[in-house]
Amino acid sequence: MSPETSLPTDTADAKAAKAEARKRRSAVKADARATSRRRRLRARKDRSTGAAGGTSSAPGTPSEQAAATGGASSTGLVGLRDRVVELWLRRIHPVLDVVSPIGWAVVGVTAASWLAGLTLHITELNVIAFALTVPLVIAALFVLGKASYKVNLDLQTHRVVVGTRAVGRVEVTNPTQRVILPSRIELAVGSATAQFMVPRLAADAEHEELFAVPTKRRAVLVVGPVRSVRDDPLSLMRRQVTWAKEQELFVHPRTVRLDEAASGFLRDLEGTPSADLSSSDIAFHALRDYAPGDDRRHVHWRTTARTGKLMVRQFEETRRSHVVVALDNLAEHYASDDEFELAVSIAASIAGQTFREEKELTPFSLDQRQSTRTMRQMMDDYTVLEQLKERVSFHELGQKAADLAPNASAVMMVVGSHTTARELNSAANQLPIGVMAVAIRCVDDAEVTRSAIGGLDVVTLGSLDALAKALRAVGR
Repeated sequence: MSPETSLPTDTADAKAAKAEARKRRSAVKADARATSRRRRLRARKDRSTGAAGGTSSAPGTPSEQAAATGGASSTGLVGLRDRVVELWLRRIHPVLDVVSPIGWAVVGVTAASWLAGLTLHITELNVIAFALTVPLVIAALFVLGKASYKVNLDLQTHRVVVGTRAVGRVEVTNPTQRVILPSRIELAVGSATAQFMVPRLAADAEHEELFAVPTKRRAVLVVGPVRSVRDDPLSLMRRQVTWAKEQELFVHPRTVRLDEAASGFLRDLEGTPSADLSSSDIAFHALRDYAPGDDRRHVHWRTTARTGKLMVRQFEETRRSHVVVALDNLAEHYASDDEFELAVSIAASIAGQTFREEKELTPFSLDQRQSTRTMRQMMDDYTVLEQLKERVSFHELGQKAADLAPNASAVMMVVGSHTTARELNSAANQLPIGVMAVAIRCVDDAEVTRSAIGGLDVVTLGSLDALAKALRAVGR
C-alpha cells in the first residue's frame, strides 16, 4: 500500500475486528471474575486451616458437622467451576473462535449430513457431507501453525490539521531463526481497515509498509491495532494475532493566522488602569516620599530639588487585555455540520492568535472550557468539541463569560446562522459594562457583512479565509 492510497471504507473485516474486540473484552472480564473467585477460595481455605489448627476437636453437634460438610462441598463446586472457566478461556474458546460464522454454518450442515446419511443410508447425503468436509480440512490447514512477528507501528506525528495526511509506517520483523511464510497484515484506522501483504521473511528479515491517512474532518482517530491474519479463500476459518496496540491521532480544526491589522482591535498597549498602586508601570498616579528599596530610576529630581527630600513617582497598575472566546455549540443554531466546523475553526483561530500574542485568554463553549496551558492542549480540546443536542437558554453563554472573566476587555461570541438577534442581545446584556463585545455569525457561503445590535457588533462571514477581513472591519 503506497502513501497515496486512501484507506478503504468500512469493510466486513473491520466489523469482524470490532466483534473480536468485544469478545476479547468479555473474555478479559470473565478471566478477572475467575481470578477473584480463586482469591476468595484461597482466603476461605486459609481461614478454615487456621481454625482447624487452633482446636483439636471436630464439630460436636450434628448441625456443626452438617455445616462443615456443606462448606467443603461448596468449596469443591467453586473450585471445579473455576477450573472449567479457566479451561474454556485458555484452551477451548480460542480454538472455537477461529471458525467464522460461515464456517460454523458449514460445520453444522456437514455434521447433519453425515449423521443423516450414515443413519438412513442415503448415499447422496454422504456425498454432500464429504464434499463439505474437504474445504473444512483445507481451511484448517491454512490456519495451522504459529507466526512469530515483531511489529512496530510508527506514526510520524500524532496531531495533524484537517486536510493534511497523517503518514506512518508498519515495520514487520522476523525475530526467529526460521522462515515465516507470507501472510496478510491488517491495520485498523477508525472504522476502516487497511490491508497489505507481508512476503516470505527469512530469519531476522524486515519488511516495511508506508501508509497515509487522509483527514477530511475534525476527529480523534484510533490508528491500530496491527494484526496478522491467516484465513482460507472461502473465509471458513480465520486466525488473527494482535501485535501492536492502537494509537490516537488528533485531527485539529483548520485555523488561519491573523495579522496585526486583523487582531489590532484586541491590542491595548496601556491596558485598563485599576485601583491597585504600583512602584513600576505605565499609568502615572502621584508622587510620594522615597522608601528604601525604591528604584532610583523613578526618582522625580525636579520635585526633589524643590522640596529638599527624595520624591519618587507612583503608578497605577494596569490590567492587560483579557480576551474571551465564547463558542456557541448548540446544534439547533447551525444549519449544517459544515457550518459548525467553520465556527470551531474561527474560534480556534482567534484563540490561537491571542495565545501567540501572550494575552490573557479564556476560551470556552456552553458545556466545557478549553485548556490554555499549551497551544497543543487547547487545539486538542477544540478537536473533541461536539454539538449539544439538548435545549439550553442562549443567555447562559454571556452569563458564563461574565462569571469566568469578570475583568475581560473583549468577548468574541462565535455563533451559527440560526442564532436570532434576540438571543444575541440577551447574551450581550449579561456581559459587564465596558466590555468590547463582538458576535461572529457563521453562514454557509455568505459574504462579509457588518451590523450592530445595541452595543454588540455582529459580523457575518461564510469562509475561514474571510476571518481576517471581518476582524479588520470590526477594528475600524
